[in-house]
Amino acid sequence: MTTSGGSSADGKKSLSDLAPLEAVFFDVDGTLCDSDPLHHYAYQVMLQEIGFNKGVPITEEFFIQNIAGKPNKDIVELLFPTDIPRGWKFMEDKEARFLSLVPEKLEAINGLYKVKKWIEDHGLKRAAVTNASRRSAELVINKLRLSEFFDTVVIGAECEHGKPHPDPYLKALEVLKVSKDHTFIFEDSVSGIRAGVAAGMPVVGLTTRNPEDLLMKANPTFLIKEYDDPKLWAALEELDKKGGSAENAA
Repeated sequence: MTTSGGSSADGKKSLSDLAPLEAVFFDVDGTLCDSDPLHHYAYQVMLQEIGFNKGVPITEEFFIQNIAGKPNKDIVELLFPTDIPRGWKFMEDKEARFLSLVPEKLEAINGLYKVKKWIEDHGLKRAAVTNASRRSAELVINKLRLSEFFDTVVIGAECEHGKPHPDPYLKALEVLKVSKDHTFIFEDSVSGIRAGVAAGMPVVGLTTRNPEDLLMKANPTFLIKEYDDPKLWAALEELDKKGGSAENAA
């Protein structure tokens, strides 16, 4: 159980325990913007075209449980267990379909730019950490006008293991030379939350598309609907009271 300020009654770290804060990490799809419907649509159309599930379109529930936030390797093995090379070709084509669907201007999750300013004002390091391809992730980040905001973009497929393994988040810590004891994460998927928790950092979960009860099984510090959520700002205010950022502490 967590309180509105992020404190925990079950031993989980609250955000205030991280003072002085050094860095904040973000997932991309579903965390910076609600781009998962575009991914779902691309999978739905293309899988139907090849007769997957006897031509019955995949549901949003299937997408959430089996595809969203998962490494491409896992998706290929699920959808094409007997023809892995065909699966990888499908993923390439699906990526092209997704990129063609991305509008000129993506809508950020409400309050994202407010959090961006808070992070900048506190002089924190920041990373985008995702299981998406580099081409897809950088396109989304660019469309959201965040290319200059992130110090690094870590791609799960470029690590030994993608999420839900902790490797991508551990790599972000290493690249930015920051401590897990002074860093927290924003995530929207079970896979991503599990990766952050396994890496030893508190994770604030966003209920962009995934059901709250499903996300809670991954053990986030607390959940928010969007970045304007009072629970988040209460936690950040408490963090400020305890020492804020490493820059401010210095």
